[in-house]
Amino acid sequence: MQTPGSLSTILENLFERHHHPRFLHPDPLEMVFHYDDPADREVAGFIASALALGRVSGILGAGTAALGALGPRPAETLRSCPAGELRERCEGFVYRFFTADHLANFLAAVGSLLREFGSLERAFLSGHAADAETTLPAAEAFLARFHARAEGPIAILLPLPGRGGSLKRLHLFLRWMVRSDCIDPGGWNSVLPAQLIVPLDTHMHRLARELGLTARRSCDARTALEITAAFRGVDSADPVRFDFSLTRLGIHPDLGYATLFGLSGGGWSEAPPEPDRR
Repeated sequence: MQTPGSLSTILENLFERHHHPRFLHPDPLEMVFHYDDPADREVAGFIASALALGRVSGILGAGTAALGALGPRPAETLRSCPAGELRERCEGFVYRFFTADHLANFLAAVGSLLREFGSLERAFLSGHAADAETTLPAAEAFLARFHARAEGPIAILLPLPGRGGSLKRLHLFLRWMVRSDCIDPGGWNSVLPAQLIVPLDTHMHRLARELGLTARRSCDARTALEITAAFRGVDSADPVRFDFSLTRLGIHPDLGYATLFGLSGGGWSEAPPEPDRR
């Protein structure tokens, strides 16, 4: 178990070394920076994060195809595009177990939220309390609202809460939209970085166990909250700022994290497994 002092040192050293744009590629977040309009950025981020499963090369290809189907102004397209036209635009799309129909149903639900609330931010805020400890209650309400607008199956593009998962991809999207620095573009101003939850996948879970941030074996919402609480002990105002630098381990295995962490026993002796989200 890391002591608080050593944990803070490890996390701050990682942040200082690797929280830089030169380490952004390859990452789904890249696709968000293709757009200047905040309305398009949140739509691009929502789509890119929903597809963030598997190897990063596949994610980037799928995200590029999905966003390419919407043209240069994806938010405007989704507000005005009827479901039938969306299906035509998505024709031929396939990624892992996501089909063109899944993507079209997903995009139609996004369009429904945009027409009703004006933006995904306002849709999310409709279930968010300013004094909430975390974004989890609002995230669950947002997911329920989203699924209610999906007129057909969307596979697991955006899983409902209560099914044992950590909601990692939604929390990843929230990190991108709420934090604002040289990595995360921001754009949402009514949710505090202090309320964010770490986007937990199997890679982050293993790192957190190595660092003594959790002893839990389940990669679920409870574990995500526990790890976030440990990060909050280092930075109460912005606990999720360590997510990007920590997850570079799976993206850039040449960075020498094993030496920096001093991982032992179950640590990686060579290149670690690629995470199932970036």
